[in-house]
Amino acid sequence: MSFPPEALTDDAFLDGRLRLWQPRTGYRAAMDPVLLAAAVPAQAGEAVLDLGCGAGAAALCLGTRVPGLCLTGLELQPGYAGLARRNAARNGIALEVVEGDLAAMPAGLKGRAFDHVIANPPYYGTAAPPAADPGRDRALREATPLAEWIAAGLKRLRPGGRITLIQAADRLPDILAALGRGAGSIAVRPVAPRAGRPARRVIVAARKGGRGAFRLLAPLVLHAAPAHAGDGEDFTAEAAGILRSAAAISM
Repeated sequence: MSFPPEALTDDAFLDGRLRLWQPRTGYRAAMDPVLLAAAVPAQAGEAVLDLGCGAGAAALCLGTRVPGLCLTGLELQPGYAGLARRNAARNGIALEVVEGDLAAMPAGLKGRAFDHVIANPPYYGTAAPPAADPGRDRALREATPLAEWIAAGLKRLRPGGRITLIQAADRLPDILAALGRGAGSIAVRPVAPRAGRPARRVIVAARKGGRGAFRLLAPLVLHAAPAHAGDGEDFTAEAAGILRSAAAISM
């Protein structure tokens, strides 16, 4: 399956540093993959695996911020895998895209070890109402349990390698339980829409075999105003630096 041109939109990320083709009615990356990529302390020459890479937003945001990475994406849906390849070529970023299911890891990935694994797993459980678009539904509604995403990621990490995830805040207990089976040195950065509001997302980072203390970091607050006051952007300085200027998130 491939997307015809009329079914795609041309979207700017990182203030236009990165441009992505995305399905008009399917799963569309927004802020979360950008935040995920910003939280990865990768360095040129390191190998990064993006589990469920979709159209490539997280991997390519990371590749935009840190040139010279060895980027690989695993994507279940062939149409999105094809878009990820097109988007990588369009932006001049090397990205190997492997089609397959993380629950049955493709043979081409089984023997490889990565310095970083990143993932933006589905947020909604199987009881959630299905989305009208099948591709969007598969991207957002959990079919493979979250613990299996984390286990698959840890298997692909070299010793001391780092896994970084972004997920709904209410899934934090599940993430911590799964990471306890092989990872440590865990850091959690809550992501709150506004000061004083509950976090809706968490960014979680851990090291395979790590033994450092658990760290709960100060929240990343996205919007400066106390309430939504119109159509204009009101990002905090930190959020604007991440979303517009490709700044890193300290973890």
